[in-house]
Amino acid sequence: MSSFKEFLLTFFMPDKCYEQFFLYYNFMHVPCLKIILSKTMGIFILMGTAFAPLLQIWKVLWSGSSIGLCLISVFLELLAISAYTAFCYKQHFPIGAWGEGLFTLIQIAVLAFLIQHYRGKTIKGIYFLALYCGFMFLLASPLTSVSVVWTMHEWNVLLVIAGRLIQACSNYRCGHTGQISALSVVLVFLGSLGRIFSSLQETGLSFSTQVHALASCCSGMILAQVLLYWNKCMTSKEQEGQVEKEKAE
Repeated sequence: MSSFKEFLLTFFMPDKCYEQFFLYYNFMHVPCLKIILSKTMGIFILMGTAFAPLLQIWKVLWSGSSIGLCLISVFLELLAISAYTAFCYKQHFPIGAWGEGLFTLIQIAVLAFLIQHYRGKTIKGIYFLALYCGFMFLLASPLTSVSVVWTMHEWNVLLVIAGRLIQACSNYRCGHTGQISALSVVLVFLGSLGRIFSSLQETGLSFSTQVHALASCCSGMILAQVLLYWNKCMTSKEQEGQVEKEKAE
């Protein structure tokens, strides 16, 4: 029980809530329920942000293929997280507040390279990484004003929405989800739900909350496609055709 209590106190609730639930058996204590729900949603956000790209990278490496992954969608996701990371850096926030963004940024950049690598465009992938490093250096340097980075940061959710819509359209057009990781999509969807809850707590039913709700709907659409096309198997001929199509893009 001591280990279980330590786990709960570390990740989900303060001492007073532990007492309400496990000493007084007051399971309907509303303030504590809000605290637990908030911390749970925070964990969902962290998992969706930091670990979803890692699972997708593992799926691509394991299968040796990037079929089904839309490069434009990945670029937009990368641009969104880059704006967030650069803004936090320029504002001198402690790295503990945005370290998961930097970790995610690196993962998505690697994923973008792998997509091009498995399409036979390794050299272009290397050029892309070099250009992206230069772009991030410029974005985080004093040469770029804070107002520009802030504007990009404000648009990052819209970039994410556009990227997910493009990926959903690509899935529908191809009739399959290819090597998209189901677990990665689930984590992204849970993270989107967590952001809706956090936005409701901070700003109420604001425009920001509505935008996060739209992003969650886009994530839910991709999750529905993954489930719908779960048993969809491409023949070798179809796979070869898809690879050639992606190489031509």
